Amino acid sequence: MPRLKRYRQIGGYPEYWNFYADNEEETITITLSLEEYETIRLIDLMQKTQEECALEMDISRTTVTAIYNSARQKLADVVINGKNLVISGGNYRLIPNKATNIKKKGNDNMRIAVTYDNGEIFQHFGKTEEFKFYDVQNGEIVNEQVVGTNGQGHGALAGFLSNAEADVLICGGIGRGAQMAMNEAGIRLYGGNSGNADDAVKAFLANSLVQNDSPTCDHHHEHGEEHSCGSHGCKH
Repeated sequence: MPRLKRYRQIGGYPEYWNFYADNEEETITITLSLEEYETIRLIDLMQKTQEECALEMDISRTTVTAIYNSARQKLADVVINGKNLVISGGNYRLIPNKATNIKKKGNDNMRIAVTYDNGEIFQHFGKTEEFKFYDVQNGEIVNEQVVGTNGQGHGALAGFLSNAEADVLICGGIGRGAQMAMNEAGIRLYGGNSGNADDAVKAFLANSLVQNDSPTCDHHHEHGEEHSCGSHGCKH
């Protein structure tokens, strides 16, 4: 019987997932796995030792070395040879959320998360301070809970929702990076919505909630007329 591959722990999803070379010729794309990304984040950005990285990722030092060397080789190939880079997939799991105030949803339940602000759908995913969770069984809402977030930025919030066992996200504007994080986490996205949160969930359960194909967060304040959260992280 083949040995099961051990999952590598990562701290959260990236803020940015795609990087494109300024190359007029047809360009090869290199894929960096989430655990490779995590070693670069911890060792090169956070300046942690490989021993510290191994502890955070819950794997051996030799495994960290192998993953890190692979990641560095890929990055060198991208930079020197002008290739595109995509962060995707891997054999990982998110570090469990230490916020234990979120109720377990139950094996047969679907959990819907809504960006929440005083009863309304909050319009800027990356600045969400509260989510309202709706647990659904056999088409009926069986539990509701409002929970404060414990992270800033699209990647941290995507990890928060994954740890909260969300199956569906209903929100207003959401950047492309966060959309990719939802896809990576297996969370169905219904972006570009506004109005009352409870009504939106009822519409979803009635199969009448519109799914916006491009729910990017576009604003025209503080950054001039050309700013769009769809092209980079929305930090305002």
